[in-house]
Amino acid sequence: MFRLPALSTSVGEARRHVVRRLRSWGIDQDTLDSAELIVSELFTNAVRHTSSEEVRCSLQLIGTRLRLEVADQGCARTVPEARSVSADQEGGRGLMLVEALSEAWGVRPNQGGAGRAVWAYLAVSV
Repeated sequence: MFRLPALSTSVGEARRHVVRRLRSWGIDQDTLDSAELIVSELFTNAVRHTSSEEVRCSLQLIGTRLRLEVADQGCARTVPEARSVSADQEGGRGLMLVEALSEAWGVRPNQGGAGRAVWAYLAVSV
């Protein structure tokens, strides 16, 4: 697990943390690429849409599945959900990507009370 300030500049650092950890675990490149993109999207959402001071990210290897979780401290106005967007809209596709790349994903209340944790599972090639 790692924690970073809820700043847009922290998104790149979160990606680097994930890549280093997954490489040290010997995770295949396709899963690593998907995990990097998912964490980037979830971390960005936590920074942009909550009033958090920091964002927490955890990675767990559970058998042949990788569990990613990004937790915020803030109060977002809406529950994260994948939604359809028109071709001319600049944003709004992040959770559609998370849904497309993961076996499953969801949202739960943060264990500390305030905020939410968004999680995703990826299959790992063995």
